[in-house]
Amino acid sequence: MKKLKKRAIIFIIDALGIGSMPDFKEFDEEKESNTFTSTVLHCLKSKRGINIPTLRKLGLGNISPIEGFSPEAQPIASFGKMAELNKAKDTITGHWEMAGIKTTNAFPYYPNGFPSEIIEKLKTAFSVKSILCNLPYSGTELLKDYGEEHISTGYPIIYTSADSVLQIATHSSVVPLETLYEWCKAAREIMRGEHEVARIIARPFTDNPDKNSELKFIRQNDKRHDYAVLPHGKSILETLGEKDIPVIGFGKIQDIFAGVGVPFNIHTKNNIDGLEKLTDIIKGNYTNHESELIRSSSFSGAGVKNIDRILNSEKELLFINLVETDANYGHRRDPDGFAQALENIDIRLTKILELLTEDDLLLISADHGCDPTAAGTDHTREYVPLLLYAKGLTPRDLGTRNSFADIGASVLKWFEVEDSEIPIQGESCV
Repeated sequence: MKKLKKRAIIFIIDALGIGSMPDFKEFDEEKESNTFTSTVLHCLKSKRGINIPTLRKLGLGNISPIEGFSPEAQPIASFGKMAELNKAKDTITGHWEMAGIKTTNAFPYYPNGFPSEIIEKLKTAFSVKSILCNLPYSGTELLKDYGEEHISTGYPIIYTSADSVLQIATHSSVVPLETLYEWCKAAREIMRGEHEVARIIARPFTDNPDKNSELKFIRQNDKRHDYAVLPHGKSILETLGEKDIPVIGFGKIQDIFAGVGVPFNIHTKNNIDGLEKLTDIIKGNYTNHESELIRSSSFSGAGVKNIDRILNSEKELLFINLVETDANYGHRRDPDGFAQALENIDIRLTKILELLTEDDLLLISADHGCDPTAAGTDHTREYVPLLLYAKGLTPRDLGTRNSFADIGASVLKWFEVEDSEIPIQGESCV
């Protein structure tokens, strides 16, 4: 009988903050936020309710008590919350800190759009006469307001958000995907120095097949591609690679780290698709995803020709980001949608727990907050939850951790690996 792998799973519910950090006013926030509490209280007040029995059983309700949402008497996981050392509240810095990376400079933001000199450089690089939008925008509203004009002119839609990003949206029948990706690579080279945004994002869209929908266009999330800056230091992901421990990302994980330390990645269409693919990999069904695992290795520079490295490994890190809580509901200030997304995650998390063995460590957390009841559409500077589950570990209250890097430190401890070169030396919870 084949020996079971020793695995760690980092499970990120994007934007699931759990209370403002003391410095929240430094991030242009006037009032305190609490993404999870606000969502739960909204559901209780509206009589909708919220049904997340597995997350409750793990101890999510024990971290920050909520009136009307009783904590679990005997949670099955260790529970606590983590502060972010990096002075930011975005995807890149949150994930980097989990892996032990400290940012060396603040990424720029463009609340009024990109300066004219940048737009002129982009027009030249893309060989186009004009560019549409150039404002902070909601992705859904953007397609309503600029989709038709893009189709009639062929001009790319460029926009930003409250994050440090430059996003390029094009219809797949107007601009081929490969052209869009080449434009993003060109934009990545232009956005350097003082204009080095954290990410350039390709946002292809197409016609909505649902003719009864009010939305004429929909984003092709499975064709999205992020071009991130290179990490500002060594991460635990690289350390694991040095020890021949494969790292498999799901969703945008490989993009977040610009491929560094993430040789394999499986793209996902949405949260449910991502959870189904994660479940498949936990079951050991690697060959179902062989072509994508090999293709993603080329992006990272690994360039493997088969998945023998994964099949023959005795240890493995799985790293997933579930983005819909943030992109679809947090930014759009939709607490009902946020709650539904949590319920959908909870249902599939139940199955994942059933598959785990004593050789598996599950770490559930978030990368920042995005309170769906807060003003504006920005991320919120919050603590994030930490739920740590393994069948052989006794659950305990982890309290308030000093850094997201405690996740990375816990993974290294689980695999019995040390590395003094990691910039943020977190404290293991294992």
